[in-house]
Amino acid sequence: MNCVNSSRKIYVLDTTLRDGEQVPGAKLNLEEKMEVAKQLIRLQVDMMEVGFPSSSQGDFEAVRAISQIVGKDITVTALGRAVKSDIDAIYESLKKAESPMIHIVLGSSGVHMQKKFNKSPQEVLSMGVEAVKYAKRLMPNVQYSLEDASRSSFDYMWQTIDAVVKAGATVINIPDTVGFAVPEEFGSLIYRINERLKNLNPNVLLSVHCHNDTGLATANTLAAIRNGADKVECTINGIGERAGNTSLEEVVMGIRLHPDYYKGYTTIKTKEIYKTSRIVSAIMGIDVQVNKAITGDNAFAHSSGIHQDGLLKSKEVYEIIEPQDIGAPPMEIVLTARSGRHAFMHTIEKLGCKIGEEHKEKVYADFLKMADQKKEIYDYDIEMLLRSYPETVVQRERKIDLWELVDFEVIYNTKIPTATVKIKKADSIRETSQSGNGAIDALYSAILKAAGMPVALLEYRIHNISRGKEGLGKVSIQILHKGVLYEGKAIEKDIIRASGIALINAMNKVMQDCAMQNNK
Repeated sequence: MNCVNSSRKIYVLDTTLRDGEQVPGAKLNLEEKMEVAKQLIRLQVDMMEVGFPSSSQGDFEAVRAISQIVGKDITVTALGRAVKSDIDAIYESLKKAESPMIHIVLGSSGVHMQKKFNKSPQEVLSMGVEAVKYAKRLMPNVQYSLEDASRSSFDYMWQTIDAVVKAGATVINIPDTVGFAVPEEFGSLIYRINERLKNLNPNVLLSVHCHNDTGLATANTLAAIRNGADKVECTINGIGERAGNTSLEEVVMGIRLHPDYYKGYTTIKTKEIYKTSRIVSAIMGIDVQVNKAITGDNAFAHSSGIHQDGLLKSKEVYEIIEPQDIGAPPMEIVLTARSGRHAFMHTIEKLGCKIGEEHKEKVYADFLKMADQKKEIYDYDIEMLLRSYPETVVQRERKIDLWELVDFEVIYNTKIPTATVKIKKADSIRETSQSGNGAIDALYSAILKAAGMPVALLEYRIHNISRGKEGLGKVSIQILHKGVLYEGKAIEKDIIRASGIALINAMNKVMQDCAMQNNK
C-alpha cells in the first residue's frame, strides 16, 4: 500500500509556542518564549510555529523577535485566518526571518462551514484560494491547513487542495482538529491525498496535525507517515488545547525504532529531547505525567522484582530505548518492597559493599521492613541501613565517600530565608549557612556551598503521597563541566528534609560515578 521512498526525510514542525501555548494557564512572556525557542533550535526541529500574530500586540512582538534568532536552517511560521489582515500581520512579523512561511487555516468540514462561517462550500473555497494568492505575493512559502479535515468530504477536500496548490500553496496540512480520526481510516485518507498530490505537484509537502482527544494523536500521525505524509506537526510533551497534540518525542522515537516500516527518518537531535521536555514543563508549569511515554519519570524506572532481575542480566530484556538516546538520566532501579534480592544486592555492590552469605537474608529482611514504611528506597537509605551493621556483616570492598545530611535548620521569613546545614563525608564534617529566595533555595544553596560541588539545579518538584502525611522531594542537578544529568529522590514525612536528602542523593550519584571512573 505504501508508495514512499525509504530514504525520505520526515519534516518535523514544532507548534509548542502556538498550539501548545493555548493550554489554559500556559501563557508565556517574551523571555520565556525565547528560552523555549532557543531549546527548539538545539533540538534541531525543521520548522517552528511560534504564534498567532494577529491575536495581540504581544504575540506579534514575540513572533517577530523569535523569527530573527532562528536562522536559515529552520523554517519559522505563524498562524492566521484566511483574511488579509491576519496575513499582513504574519508577513510583518516574519519579514526579517531568513526562512519564513505563512500559515493559513480555514475549515473544510460541513459543520465548520455551516456553524462557524455560515457560508457555502464554494464561498469558503474562494476565500481559501484568494488568501493563498495574496500570501504568495508576500512570501514564497505558504502552508494551507484544512481545519477539521478528518470530518470533511473527501471530494470537497480534494477540490480545495487542487485549487490552493494551483494558487501557490507549498505545504498542504491535514488536521485531525478534534481527535476524531482512527489510524486505519486516517492512514487511508492520507494515502489517497498523497497519491493525487504527488501527481498534481510533487514538490508540495503533505503534512498532518493531530489532536489527542481520544488518545490516538501519535497513532494517527504515525499512520499518516506510513501512508505518505512528508511532514508532522507536534508539540513537546504533547501539550495543546483540550487533551493536547501529537507528542514530538513519541513520533520521533517511533520513527527511529522502525525506520524501515515508516520508510523515513528525522534529523531531530534526540539527545536534546529530555532536556527540552523538562524546560517546557518548567516554563509552562505543566508537569509531565510520570508514566508519559519517552519522557515520563517512570519511562526508564523499574520497581518490579522480575523486571529488575531481567534488566540487570541484560538491558534489552525490558528496554527498547536507552535513556542516553534522549539525553535522560541512566536507567533507575527503584527499590521497593517488590524488589527482589538481585536488585537489592546490586545496589549494595554499587555502593562498594559486600555482605557475607550467612547475613544476606537478615539484611534483606531489614530492607523489606524499611521498604514497607518508606514505599521507595534510595541509595541514601541503603547507606544508612548498611551503617547500622558491624564490619563483620558489611565489608567495604572499595571506598566510596558519600555525603550524609547530618543536621539542618531552616529559618523562613518574608525578608531573608536562611538555612544552616551540617553535612558529612567520611570523617569530614562541614557546616555552613546561606540565604535564599525561599526555604528550599536557602537549603540547597547551603548544601552545595558546604559540599563545594560545581552543579546547577535544573528542576525541583514536590509530590504528596499518603494523603499528605509524607512527601516526595525530587531534584535534578547537572554537572556544569560535563553536561551529565543526575537525579535524586527522597521520601520523608518532613518535606524540607525530603528535599535536602533528594539533593544529597543526586550528589552521591556524582560521587559514585567519579569513583567508578577512578577505578577504571
